[in-house]
Amino acid sequence: MTDIDAPKTGLAPADIREQGLDARLVVERGSFRLDVALAAAPGDVVALLGPNGAGKTTALRALAGLVPLTDGHLRLDGASLERTPAESRPVGVVFQDYLLFPHLSALDNVAFGPRCQGAGKAEARAQAAAWLDRMGLAGHSGAKPRHLSGGQAQRVALARALATRPRLLLLDEPLAALDARTRLEVRAQLRRHLAEFEAVAVLVTHDPLDAMVLADRLVVVEHGRVVQEGAPSDIARHPRTDYIAQLVGLNLYRGAAEGHTVRLDAGPSITTTEVLSGPVFVAFPPVAVTLFRDRPTGASARNLWRCEVAGLETHGDQIRADLTGELPLAADLTTVAAAELDLHPGAAVWATVKATQTHAYPA
Repeated sequence: MTDIDAPKTGLAPADIREQGLDARLVVERGSFRLDVALAAAPGDVVALLGPNGAGKTTALRALAGLVPLTDGHLRLDGASLERTPAESRPVGVVFQDYLLFPHLSALDNVAFGPRCQGAGKAEARAQAAAWLDRMGLAGHSGAKPRHLSGGQAQRVALARALATRPRLLLLDEPLAALDARTRLEVRAQLRRHLAEFEAVAVLVTHDPLDAMVLADRLVVVEHGRVVQEGAPSDIARHPRTDYIAQLVGLNLYRGAAEGHTVRLDAGPSITTTEVLSGPVFVAFPPVAVTLFRDRPTGASARNLWRCEVAGLETHGDQIRADLTGELPLAADLTTVAAAELDLHPGAAVWATVKATQTHAYPA
């Protein structure tokens, strides 16, 4: 960190516990109710992940002060912000479409924040130039937004947000407007900048890869409520809702375990390697599923179900088969294997999964 963005909180070591974000965001809008608790320490990057309409953007707007709280609280570095106007909050925002001022150069876009905070024109421009240099955009300081690429505009928007030295940085789908090739490059750059940011950053996204790469912790929101939170690796391995399982590419079931056997709430039993008792989840990847047109004889797999192909679609370099029947599931196989099995909607198949390829954990 350089002195340009070093936090100046004035807090003594004994007050470190007061730093960071402590919020319970309750917002009621018509029939929708958001009730989400968020806590993060300085340096944390938290991703709010969830389907459309889950309440992610409402939560972000509540943090920014653009939507009033119906109830709850919002504290940043120990200071209450519930009644603080949006323009007076130590918060920086990077919007999905960046919202750069079209009539201003990149330099003046970044200098806008410091100017609003009382810096003189020369001082604000010096700070802006330093930020553009950090973003690798020193050669584009005079360019208007219409002459910038999507990746360059994203970095200008980030520099503009950081130039105000925010104690909370909010990013609303920051990579959504980029094409796939640019997204890969900018995601890596954004991760580097966020790693250097010493205050709290909250990222809203519906893209699991963005969340996994950029965030230290995920908070998954569905229907206005937190359904799971934790480290990306933990959530990827232990999904607790169908939405999360689909995001991370797993078949997920819930049931009651007794030893190595899990009797599903709706469906047959699954044999696992774990020895558990009581309510559990069972997960396995689609690639763990092996398909046969005829019932296999002498198969070692203890998990065997009769299914029917409901649909087929290209999934990366493989074919994904959506199956119904004794156990609804997804199976991934090569194009050659799909052709050899003569798979098509309505085809009857047998699906097997080895116990060693399942993963059971307490519900």
